[in-house]
Amino acid sequence: MDQGAAEVHVSDESKHGEKMITAHYLGMPLEIHDLDHQNLDYFAYCAKHDFRLQRCASCKLFRYPPTTACPWCAGPDSEWVSVEGRGTVHSYTEVHHAIQPAFKQYTPYLVLLVELDTQSGKPTKEEGLRVIGNLARPDGVLAPKSEVERVGIGTRVRMVFTDVAPGLALPQWTIDESAAGDTPWRYRG
Repeated sequence: MDQGAAEVHVSDESKHGEKMITAHYLGMPLEIHDLDHQNLDYFAYCAKHDFRLQRCASCKLFRYPPTTACPWCAGPDSEWVSVEGRGTVHSYTEVHHAIQPAFKQYTPYLVLLVELDTQSGKPTKEEGLRVIGNLARPDGVLAPKSEVERVGIGTRVRMVFTDVAPGLALPQWTIDESAAGDTPWRYRG
């Protein structure tokens, strides 16, 4: 099944005149409402394959996920800044039993927590800038088992986008074949 073939509908306006995005990804409904305008902005950039994060106007630190205030200094003002989508796998979950039926054909698949090269080790070594996403092929389709088995803590990855519908793309991660790195740590259970 093509990941983008499932009932795709994107709406820019709800029945009350509020901006919202609705779509289906692998049989799973996705909705981003006007009340969540930071996420609407974030996904608008992702739809253009432009990875941007909020940078606090006060402390100048980036943040993820998008929020109304800085988690580091509580400053309310921020700007959207293009960020290089490269980093290192900080942690991962390997899913063998898909909850959503359409994901079953992709098992096992990985959900990655990636520490970005941008702002690495800030504000502290323990609290780096980390972004979540699935392991995907370079074309944005969930990665096959052969690629899943190559990834562990320490794997170098780069961002790719999965186009879900017009106006909506999901940021995902693929193995960065151009990056040198040590052998990643991988749970062998």
